[in-house]
Amino acid sequence: MTRYDLHIIRRLFTGTFVLLGVLIVFFIVLHYVEYIDDFMDRSAKMSEIFTVYYLNFIPEIVKLTSPLAVFLASIYLMGRLAQSLQIVALQSSGVSLYRLTLPFAVYAVIVTGFMFWFNGWVVPKTNKTVLEFEAKYLKDAPLQTELTNVFRQDRPGGILSIGYFDRESLVAHRVSLQEFEEGQVMTRRIDAIRMGWDPEHSNWVLHNALIRTFSPDGLVSQERVEMMDTTLNIYPSDLARTDRDVESMSIPDATGHVASLRRSGVANLGRTLVGYYSKFSYPFANLILVLIAVPIASVRRRGGQAVQVGLGLLVAFFYLATLKLTEPFGYTGAIDPLVVSWLPHALFAVLALILFIKSRK
Repeated sequence: MTRYDLHIIRRLFTGTFVLLGVLIVFFIVLHYVEYIDDFMDRSAKMSEIFTVYYLNFIPEIVKLTSPLAVFLASIYLMGRLAQSLQIVALQSSGVSLYRLTLPFAVYAVIVTGFMFWFNGWVVPKTNKTVLEFEAKYLKDAPLQTELTNVFRQDRPGGILSIGYFDRESLVAHRVSLQEFEEGQVMTRRIDAIRMGWDPEHSNWVLHNALIRTFSPDGLVSQERVEMMDTTLNIYPSDLARTDRDVESMSIPDATGHVASLRRSGVANLGRTLVGYYSKFSYPFANLILVLIAVPIASVRRRGGQAVQVGLGLLVAFFYLATLKLTEPFGYTGAIDPLVVSWLPHALFAVLALILFIKSRK
């Protein structure tokens, strides 16, 4: 890396920082205008809106807008070099476009790595406060996808059914735990009026439970107990969930959460899986958009930088729009959520490669 490369990286950092500031303000203003009626209808305090909600919302905004900010900073800087004929002069002296791309690529890799950590560990912490605030004050808050008639597979041969689960108190009502041998013959059934979560011991406690034991010939014995511990491999988050729970979890927590939901036999995991896989795929948008910006802006165009920025914005719009338009296919299961999360990035990575191949070296 030369001093010139470091100079380019510093300018990219400065440009990205300024653009992120502008995008954050723009995003907050638009969001506030859209949801001000909800805030007013539910008597949200102004101090809470801006010092609690939007302050914690900023990391999520940074996550969403960082690819656009990095892209605009790259296309603006590369465009200035092209319009001032510096790129032509460098190429004439034997410096290839690939070499000119080096500081941009290094910067993009650094940002991608940082955003992977930022999106996977920092954003989830602030999103907890954001989701709690939205649940209290916004009409479009994420709803519980399951609260009544919940069925979970505890382990092979173990089925848990719940009439109603109260997420606030972590108490399940009308509980039935059925155990089967070879998946067909019931060997034991436990029915309880309620089941509560014990955070100290991290297990469930059944209250007023009736235990029935069966043999192939029928009922063998039954016993009623006032209270009994369980060894269920199910956690409160497995019983009542929202489509956006994974947004408030770090990558390790989200990995465990998804594994737990799958183990419990939860259906309709499309939205949860798309959100989970996006934690890994979305940071790469920073790298791919920079690799698209460099060949687009490296050509001196009639109309100056305005044309280059406009063309770049068009490409960025199609990229980010493709990300959002493909997500519903993953939500419904029409396309595998893993494919949905990575396909747009793969398509535009190919576009970046084609642009480099066709550009003047």
